[in-house]
Amino acid sequence: MTTVAFIGLGNMGLPMAKNLIAAGFTVRGHDVVDACRAVAADAGVELAGSAPEAMEGADAVITMLPKGEHVRAVYFGAAQAADGSQPSNDDGILAHATPEQMLIDSSTVDIATCQAVHDAAAAKGLHFVDAPVSGGISGAEAGSLTFMVGGADADVERARRLIEPMCGNFFATGDPTTGEAAKIVNNMMLFVAVQGLSEAATLAKKLGLDAKTFHQIASVSSGNSWALQTWYPVPGVVETAAVNNEFSASFRADLALKDIGLALAAAADHGLHLPATGLSAQRLAEAVDGGGGELDCTVVIAAVDPDAEGLPEGYVHGGARRDA
Repeated sequence: MTTVAFIGLGNMGLPMAKNLIAAGFTVRGHDVVDACRAVAADAGVELAGSAPEAMEGADAVITMLPKGEHVRAVYFGAAQAADGSQPSNDDGILAHATPEQMLIDSSTVDIATCQAVHDAAAAKGLHFVDAPVSGGISGAEAGSLTFMVGGADADVERARRLIEPMCGNFFATGDPTTGEAAKIVNNMMLFVAVQGLSEAATLAKKLGLDAKTFHQIASVSSGNSWALQTWYPVPGVVETAAVNNEFSASFRADLALKDIGLALAAAADHGLHLPATGLSAQRLAEAVDGGGGELDCTVVIAAVDPDAEGLPEGYVHGGARRDA
């Protein structure tokens, strides 16, 4: 039986781990959050006290972490310098991994962090792929995530068997870091689409269009998109939209801001100016600064229409929450 060490058992990691368990894998996991560990134990994950402990005897290690700084700490050790220049400490994955173990990182992080882990793994003769995902919490629960996997061809194929129970689509993207590149660009497109969707829904309302009728028209016309089909920010139109539940997050605004920031940083590295992406980032930053970081990213509709339906009571885009 294949044993997988799963590091990061939050909203995405736990359902991914559960799908591995359902496929017959043994999952030994670790998370620094007590609540996550408790829920994971109830779901059948064998808990470990640390990442190295989880790795003992495992055939593979999968990490699903929030940010690049967490990836660096977990792979290089807690005392790893921000620029990755310090050697691995004893508490890092790279200090404990063996060439027999397949290392898979499904976090969405900056290209520099991803490259640093690839380089360090290669220097130690370890096998590592970057394999970020698209599909959100619902996709993680359904086992229908899209995986974008970058690395050496043999490593990508070796990782495929481990990834398949968690995914609906598997794309080998090419060289190391190309999985992260694909994810960063894809999410950039999504959040630009969300900004356009917010503006379109507001203008349609102002022009007197029935929301459901307009949605049906756009769904079969040139304005169609995944965001339109899944996240339309008007109550009662699309069942899966966060607006139906006071913008309870399917993709948190603060994480969306992190991801779109990765795209802007990558663009700056290549001398590109992305004005639509910049506006989307500004709107997300306003939501986060106003106390809406834990709300769904579609809450940015409040920047266009402060009177949009479905907003949490007292929410003011760009300003602190206040009691109504």
